[in-house]
Amino acid sequence: MIYNLDKIKEMAEGDEDFIVSVVSVFLEEVPEDLKSLEEAIAAKDYDQAYKMAHKIKPNVDLLGMEQTRANALEIETLGKSKGNFKEIEVRFPLLKTDIQQVISELRKDFSL
Repeated sequence: MIYNLDKIKEMAEGDEDFIVSVVSVFLEEVPEDLKSLEEAIAAKDYDQAYKMAHKIKPNVDLLGMEQTRANALEIETLGKSKGNFKEIEVRFPLLKTDIQQVISELRKDFSL
């Protein structure tokens, strides 16, 4: 398991519906955001890559995905500063694989 619900559980204060709601929102929004990020990278659109990585980052952080958050932060930083696009292209597959794995695990773990 590459996700951790500690942050969400702390926020939920025992409210299981809240936890399921946060997970559901993640499963709804993040795949679309990931697709948008992939399209931005394919188009070599620094600004959109920055925006989508910035949007993904807090979602993966909330699920305790530290390595994934670090990759999103690096893509965000490179996009904002118009840094080495090759580095963005190298980091994206790692981000995508981690997120897809977590999506699969969350769907299974929460029967969603």
